[in-house]
Amino acid sequence: MLTIRALVSQAIAVSAAAVVVAQGPTPPSQSTSAPPNPESVKKAEQVLTEARKALGGDKLAELKTLIASGRTKRVRGNNLVPIEFEILIELPNKYVRVDEFPAEDTDPTSSGFNGDSLIQIPPPPAMPMGPGGPPGAGAGAPPQGRPSGPPAGAPATPPAAPPAPTPPSGGALPRPGAPSAGGPPNASVPGGRGPAMDPRRARLISVKQDYARLALGLFASTAAYPLTFSYAAMAEAPQGRADVLDAKGEGNFTLRLFVNSETRLPIMVSWTTPPTNVIVTVPGQPPPASVAPGAVVVAGPPAPPKDALKEEMDKYSKEVLALRAKAQASPIEQRLYFADYRDVDGLKLPFRLRRAIGTETTEETTFDRYRTNAKIDQKKFEPLK
Repeated sequence: MLTIRALVSQAIAVSAAAVVVAQGPTPPSQSTSAPPNPESVKKAEQVLTEARKALGGDKLAELKTLIASGRTKRVRGNNLVPIEFEILIELPNKYVRVDEFPAEDTDPTSSGFNGDSLIQIPPPPAMPMGPGGPPGAGAGAPPQGRPSGPPAGAPATPPAAPPAPTPPSGGALPRPGAPSAGGPPNASVPGGRGPAMDPRRARLISVKQDYARLALGLFASTAAYPLTFSYAAMAEAPQGRADVLDAKGEGNFTLRLFVNSETRLPIMVSWTTPPTNVIVTVPGQPPPASVAPGAVVVAGPPAPPKDALKEEMDKYSKEVLALRAKAQASPIEQRLYFADYRDVDGLKLPFRLRRAIGTETTEETTFDRYRTNAKIDQKKFEPLK
């Protein structure tokens, strides 16, 4: 598992470069948009219908189960962690992913859902329900057992994402509503404000949202986690044009789907979360040698001397907290790219995925095999009791 940082960067860069060639746009800066009108909703449904036809049409409509297996390489600090996985899907509302870590002395982990019941092995630990709610239940918190990226503050050196597209008018694409972490509704917010959500419910919603992003690249639909779509704009990119759809789900969940205007295949999903970490520096302190994807560095005020009065210390603490809060309120963009679509039993399925936070690649996935309409042991979908 252990590698030097250069090896991590080189390994990810080679794989990511192949993905960039096959894919299209990454999202540009976005601005606030008006509520969707009936025409934009109708146009979005037309794009989705064409995407489903490109993904298999009648064969896609006949799909009942899908089993996928492959390998994931995840950046964790200076390490590149290999993961072997199997994904089991029984439409419309059963899903589980089983991960094995060959370089670690750990048992396999499972996460998924059966209808409205959570699947998770090992079970989530007991979480204290204090005034601020359960740790990790906040919007945008990485799911337990399968983190979306490296731990906060850990260094990483993945490559930049492909060039961003611009709309034909030269302006920014409209933004689907206010900045959103895309997390579970009614989850607690930093600082102990807002109602707390049951940890299992928060985890279930997090897993369903993660599945919804994947399902858009596989099926161009998300029956297990309903979304409403509207047409946003046409985006230009070096690889061609893409139709951009805004999607909204339960609570404050939002994302943006990019569909290639020529092949009609999904090429990317983007969404926003709060920063994974906020690093506050003091004047004269050298910047961190490396910053983990999703973390932000903020220049703080001079620290008071050790013998400063309590009032000065309190003032300094408040200023630092205010800087952290402001940084946390600025969302970080996450992206999931779909690439290398191939024919599988009459379907078009992606054989490569790339996940990024901002411009930093955090995860590369290669599918080795898909099986369609195979019988799945229902014990695989046994929910958490």
